[in-house]
Amino acid sequence: MSPTRTPARHRLTGVAAATLVFAAVTPATLASAAPSATVSPGTVAPGSRVSLTLDGCDTSTGRASSRAFGDVSLSSGSRASLSGSATVYGDAAAGSYPVTFECGGSGGRRVTVTLQVSPGAARGGLGGSVDSMSPGQIALGATLAAGALGTGLWLLRRRWSHAA
Repeated sequence: MSPTRTPARHRLTGVAAATLVFAAVTPATLASAAPSATVSPGTVAPGSRVSLTLDGCDTSTGRASSRAFGDVSLSSGSRASLSGSATVYGDAAAGSYPVTFECGGSGGRRVTVTLQVSPGAARGGLGGSVDSMSPGQIALGATLAAGALGTGLWLLRRRWSHAA
């Protein structure tokens, strides 16, 4: 006499089988998940420097490449995150540039993100600290600096004349 299957027993067997399949497939799915990458800042002027970060690789080295800056090696002390930096070519035309990241270098898992190059040149010199100041503020600062220099010279001259 064979045991008969009840609907509840049939559902339980189906759930158990689905759980076993899910448990067997999940580690493989997580291991083959695509890495993630970022370029910071995402929009830059030609000649600017960008930070490159690649997460989700099983390697301690990687590579990023783009027509905006060429090939860059990525590395880190840990396997969790790889990083590097690049300088966008000074003559790069405005537009979108794909940046391809590879785990472990050529032939590794890849991910591509976009870098936006804006028109204009990178700021140099004072790092933009004077850009937000009005001409009146600049004149006041120059006057105060000149006054301090003049007072210092006057005090030194006075000191020298008393010493002689």
